[in-house]
Parts: sequence; structure tokens; C-alpha cells
Amino acid sequence: MKHHFFMRFSEGRKKALTLSYDDGVEQDIRLMEILDKYGLKCTFNINSGRFAPEGTVFSEGTIHRRMTRSQATELYTNSGHEVAVHGTVHPWLETLPTPSVVLDIINDRKELEEQFGTIIRGMAYPYGTYSDSVVEALRACGIAYSRTTIQTERFDIPTDWLRLPTTCRHKNPRLMELAKKFAESDPRRAQLFYLWGHSYEFEEDDNWNVIEEFAEYMGGRDDIWYATNIEIYDYIDAYNKLMFSADGHTIYNPTLYTICFASGGSSSEFIEYSIAPGQTIHI
Repeated sequence: MKHHFFMRFSEGRKKALTLSYDDGVEQDIRLMEILDKYGLKCTFNINSGRFAPEGTVFSEGTIHRRMTRSQATELYTNSGHEVAVHGTVHPWLETLPTPSVVLDIINDRKELEEQFGTIIRGMAYPYGTYSDSVVEALRACGIAYSRTTIQTERFDIPTDWLRLPTTCRHKNPRLMELAKKFAESDPRRAQLFYLWGHSYEFEEDDNWNVIEEFAEYMGGRDDIWYATNIEIYDYIDAYNKLMFSADGHTIYNPTLYTICFASGGSSSEFIEYSIAPGQTIHI
């Protein structure tokens, strides 16, 4: 009997939620407080060459207030959230010669890794723009994924990680409609809700209630895995490395992750499985 195989996320969950916010601005402090309150996880995309000078006092009414290096270090280090590349100086990458793209991305990655004491493999495109040559440059720089600004309003599992689309921006008027559709579904295939934006926009638009309402509604659900971008990438990458026998009945897990999936025939009940690192199972 031929089987269907459907990935499940950590602990057998069918759904995952992740956020992605850019520029390393002061409003990330309030955003992180909201996310932590409801248990959501975010990836913060930082320009290591654009920190505000230490001691900066912004003029009244300034909305886009970049943090200083020390502020950013204090906020993001060991926060449970992810720090990712956003270009050293937030360049239009597709306008640069390839060596300049590599230099900018490698420099941002190196500076952020030294600052936060971690390995950084994620990214969001500055301005959301890129080209095929930029994508290849990122691959050479060891970047595992890079987020675009494309909104699909869908919950598909990504396949082209260096041209990573999103479900929607928080400015999308259908945000809560999409959130409810996601939260109330019981999908057969795994689903991902990917939200992005800039936290300064909440101050600019005077609507912090948007993210507060979203986080309160989406948080605390047993069937959703709350994870950073890189955690989701690494889990899906591990799932894709499972080794199957020709008939699909013997499965070996060569990774360091416990992987969950469901399997069944077209007319049979689906059975949930979990396979530990190094384990072989027969189904």
C-alpha cells in the first residue's frame, strides 16, 4: 500500500507561527514585551552599520529611531528571539556588483555574530529587493534563508528559502481574518503563518493594538509551534533529510532532531509518528 507522508512540526503540531521585524529600532523593545507576554517568537533583522551613536538623543517627533549598539546588545542577546542579517548599511543589493554584495552581507553577518555571540544564518532583504545574482551571493555567504516582502496571504510551507515569501505584513487589512482562518483550521498538511513588518510603524500609525490583538489571539495555543525563522528552517531541513526505503515503510533519521510526521493511505486513517535522532522505524 502506498503511503502519504505529511510533516508535523515540533511535538507533532500541524501549525507554526513566526514573525520577522526589521531595522533594530527602539520600538522593538515594546514589541518584544508584547511577544514575550503571549509566547510568540520573532526574528529581528539588523543593520550592524546603522546603529545610532551611543548617547544619541533624537529630536521630538522622530519615529524611526535606531537603537545604539549597546541597546541592541542588551535587548536581543539571549532573548529567545533570533537576530538576522539585514545588510550592513541597508543597501539596494541588486544595484551592487557581486563582490560588494558579498562584502556587505559577510560584514553584517560577522559583526552581528561577534556582537551577539552566536552563529547567524538568516536574513531579510533590505527594501525587499533582490536578483538571481544576489541570491547566489547569499548562498555563498552561508545564508540559509532570506525573507522578501511578498505577501501570499497563504500558509504554505516554504520551498525557496532564499526567496522566502510571507503570509502578510501587519499592515494588511486582512490580518485578523487570516489569523482566524489559520487558528481555526485543522489542516492535513503542515501550515506556517509568517508575519512581518517594522515596529516603528505601530508608533507611526498609533496602532499598537494591532499587534497586541494579534499576539493575544494567536498565543497560548497547544496546536501552534511558536518559533523563530531559523528554528523553522532547521526543522524543515531536518525533515527533508529523513531517509526512506523504496516502499516507504522503513525510515531512518540521520539528523539531531526528533522529527514528527503523519502517514497513511488514501482511504485509511492517518497515524502520527515521531522518530528520534539516529533511529530507524518500520511502519
